Amino acid sequence: MSYKSSTIKSKWKKTKWLLEESHLRPYVPATMPFSQGNLASMLSSYSTVFFKPTNGSGGSRIIRIKRQGHGYQMQYNAAKTTYKTQEQLYKELKRFAGKTDFLLQKGITLAKSNGRPFDIRVMIQKTNKGSWASPGLFTKIGKPNKIATNYNQGGSIGYFHKTLAGAGYDNQAIQRMESQLKQLGISVGQSFDRHHKGFKELGLDVALDKHRKPWILEVNTRPQFYPVKNLKDKSLYHRILSYARQYGRTK
Repeated sequence: MSYKSSTIKSKWKKTKWLLEESHLRPYVPATMPFSQGNLASMLSSYSTVFFKPTNGSGGSRIIRIKRQGHGYQMQYNAAKTTYKTQEQLYKELKRFAGKTDFLLQKGITLAKSNGRPFDIRVMIQKTNKGSWASPGLFTKIGKPNKIATNYNQGGSIGYFHKTLAGAGYDNQAIQRMESQLKQLGISVGQSFDRHHKGFKELGLDVALDKHRKPWILEVNTRPQFYPVKNLKDKSLYHRILSYARQYGRTK
């Protein structure tokens, strides 16, 4: 891609940026670099922990770990394995990671819309005046048995309003959530600008928990929006594209 926009691959670096900001910290699930000590600490605090590559993208190589009775269940794609001890679990995760750096993140149980888990992509883009704007939001709706909701993991793209209505939100609550998430996106953009120059676009992956609290799962510095093209209503796609063209991105 020929357009210029800064890319930061390390999820850990981006998480640390968010944690430095007191107004953004409450939206970040507990996250630590993978180590035996950190695994023990996370599993003593949380019943579900995600294991994800520090530089991964597209929802690939993500493992969900659940504390269960006297052991731990590990789920990769649709396959589940149970380990009796934390030692066994650690060895398997270490083998799986190989030489790749991984992170541990507190598991957020995704809200469901009509029975299917979903998260939200908040697009934010720079205007040609250099300020951040949010052209819109869309949802990524997962397959019931999959861990990641990503499009390339078999998930589907949905309309924000329709998905939230399917999760029991009324019109007013949907509008409140939309403006809250757009503002959150713009705050993240402003924060990232303080750390690094050259960002033109960011995509926040946000989960809503059962208390309707938003959590930032990840900030993508090279967000894909081509799946939005498949929505019947093309207005969001064209809105995102009109911003993107201002910094030279055409798809």
